[in-house]
Amino acid sequence: MRDFLIYGANGYTGQLIAREAVRRGLRPVVAGRDRPSVEGLAGELGLASRIFPLNGDEPRRALEGMTALLNCAGPFSRTAAPLAEACLRAGSHYVDITGEVAVFEALVRRNQEAQAAGVMLLPGAGFDVVPSDCLAAHLKTRLPTASKLVLAFQSGTRPSRGTLLTLVENLDRQGLVRKNGALVEVPAGWKTRTIDFGGSPRKATTIPWGDLATAYFSTGIPDIEVYAALPLRERLIVRATRYLGPILRRKGVRRSLERRIRQAKPGPTEVERAGSASRLWGEVSDGAGNRAVARLRGPDGYTLTALAAVAVMERILAGDAPLGYQTPSTAYGADFVLGLPGVTRFDDLPS
Repeated sequence: MRDFLIYGANGYTGQLIAREAVRRGLRPVVAGRDRPSVEGLAGELGLASRIFPLNGDEPRRALEGMTALLNCAGPFSRTAAPLAEACLRAGSHYVDITGEVAVFEALVRRNQEAQAAGVMLLPGAGFDVVPSDCLAAHLKTRLPTASKLVLAFQSGTRPSRGTLLTLVENLDRQGLVRKNGALVEVPAGWKTRTIDFGGSPRKATTIPWGDLATAYFSTGIPDIEVYAALPLRERLIVRATRYLGPILRRKGVRRSLERRIRQAKPGPTEVERAGSASRLWGEVSDGAGNRAVARLRGPDGYTLTALAAVAVMERILAGDAPLGYQTPSTAYGADFVLGLPGVTRFDDLPS
């Protein structure tokens, strides 16, 4: 079994993934830019390490001998392009855990290039977007005539520093939906609806989640909306960003928010994660009034990310890496998520 490299292994989610990989008997090379924290993690886990920035030819050289790279360093709008480029040049498969629509859209444009290089490009190998992409693909099989897809999720835990930093980078952006096959800007927090995740119904608000890109690629369904279950305070904050764009674009404001985030705790504790669960809901419909609904339940979003990302790497190291741009479901099927510990799926009767 050849090696793979985890870039950003010293971050909150990167550490969860590195520890899960070692627990499963894998020996990844941990990498990043911060030498003390990367080498500290490597020493603790008994792994090799590589330190390199993302400029010049250093990423490609660092990938020598690597079957694949798993990018855990967000915001991915800054890291995905140089690391994917390095993978294409080195002949290594590229995987990340992004949920950023722009990253998915940029990588799908390199599909033919990746096929020619003998490389798989699979962004979104974590909670963003393994469970939702697999749910979308499953619903498409239940209603092949579907023309509209609605997805909603509840991650189950408070966000990590990395997640918050990515949110800050995108605070001034508008919302997104897919309409007639095209991505369309809408106001932030455009719609709110009540979602039954399989317990107490929750209020959920539209967000520009990665499935607006990936689910379209996976299913071909032309109209897609994605919702996140949020408390009232957070729903109001999302709506307020409609009017605060000019302020949020100021460098001083962003730096202040980023500074406060970096001073906070890295992410949810092990106890918090163990006591939480993620829930997803999906609905497809067609013009004839047919409808199908399904739900997923699994571990909290960060635990699920670690489980999913390592499962993807195991597939790749075993030689199962379809070439070109892939989503989790196009690479490994709609039931891939059901192979992760603690994940269950429930279908409603069709209507």
